[in-house]
Amino acid sequence: MLTAFAQAFKTPDLRKKLLFTLGIIVLYRMGTHVPIPGVSYKNVQICVDQAQQGNSLFGLVNMFSGGALLQITIFALGIMPYITASIILQLLTVVIPRLEALKKEGQAGTAKITQYTRYLTVALAILQGTGLVATARNGALFSGCQVATEIVPNRSIFTTITMVITMTAGTAAVMWLGELITDRGIGNGMSILMFISIASSFPTSLWAIKKQGHLAQGWIEFSTVILVGLVMVALVVFVEQAQRRIPVQYAKRMIGRRSYGGTSTYIPLKVNQAGVIPVIFASSLLYIPALVVQFSNSTSGWATWIKDNFVKGDHPYYIISYFLLIVFFAFFYVAISFNPEEVADNMKKYGGFIPGIRAGRPTAEYLSYVLNRITWPGSLYLGLIALVPTMALVIFGANQSFPLGGTSILIIVGVGLETVKQIESQLQQRNYEGFLR
Repeated sequence: MLTAFAQAFKTPDLRKKLLFTLGIIVLYRMGTHVPIPGVSYKNVQICVDQAQQGNSLFGLVNMFSGGALLQITIFALGIMPYITASIILQLLTVVIPRLEALKKEGQAGTAKITQYTRYLTVALAILQGTGLVATARNGALFSGCQVATEIVPNRSIFTTITMVITMTAGTAAVMWLGELITDRGIGNGMSILMFISIASSFPTSLWAIKKQGHLAQGWIEFSTVILVGLVMVALVVFVEQAQRRIPVQYAKRMIGRRSYGGTSTYIPLKVNQAGVIPVIFASSLLYIPALVVQFSNSTSGWATWIKDNFVKGDHPYYIISYFLLIVFFAFFYVAISFNPEEVADNMKKYGGFIPGIRAGRPTAEYLSYVLNRITWPGSLYLGLIALVPTMALVIFGANQSFPLGGTSILIIVGVGLETVKQIESQLQQRNYEGFLR
């Protein structure tokens, strides 16, 4: 990995792309520290210092924003609205025939879906920004802080609209910066910004574990966490690279005087076909009951039961529900993202077949069988990785935003592997072209 980056900096065109990407990252990180108008920065800092992010209902969004959410800055919403919009459009593509037709149109259809994603991102940013401002005004953003209700001193309608517009514009700017990286930099822009947002919280969280430790002034706990993190990264890399390769043979066809086909290839089915999406879905769904209780201010029996069982991440009910939801959403997302019948029809159309399996419906049934079998270990792996913060909460007394949590490790490793692959492919292409010359 380090060798690829070193060689990339020696190549002029790749060096320009890397420097451009680093410049965009610096701008993004600067924006995460600029407060929006109408917010008392002093009171926000007091509440942030007192807050335990492990008990925050906004921990997931705060992680994707690089800590900007609780700071209430111009990039407070980060890329979360874009991620949500992309997931919604991806799910709607299966349901709405018009979107499915656009997806099959190639580059023109993809551009149209991207435009719809941008519009939906702005709409979600307005909705989430309004919710964040309302939460900050009534003091629910920092429960337990004495000055939580004084974060927004001026509660006029003009100030509220200004705050919402500022955060929406910040989300649009983040989306634009991500697209700039995709067009003129290295890797997928949104993934790179997500990577930076998560990685930026690592030093502070790791040093907090050292300060809270008791063995050898906290160095034993600190070293243990680093060791666990390295083991987790190795495990995630191993599983993310693992795949089941289903062999496909294409029969020879004579068209005129030329012979086509007769080649052998394979269909790669990843063990973790769903990626990090099930973890995000499960986390978001488990936030809903606690949010309902917090905004309703109810003291009835059901509200008390939710507070006791679904707010703290170390409760058995929360752990079991979280694990089962991840397994369910892993199967759900794989079912809507991979269509065995469509793959079987395309293979049959171009004369392809799986050795020992008849073309058509038997091929689709075989692919479904293999996909279900391979999704089981993938979903169980996702569930176990996502429970690492809970184990850290019990062992080290850490908060739920444990730096080496399942979501953060999956995203960082996935983005890192994809970026390195793109750099290596561009280096290989350049060396190949130089060899031809």
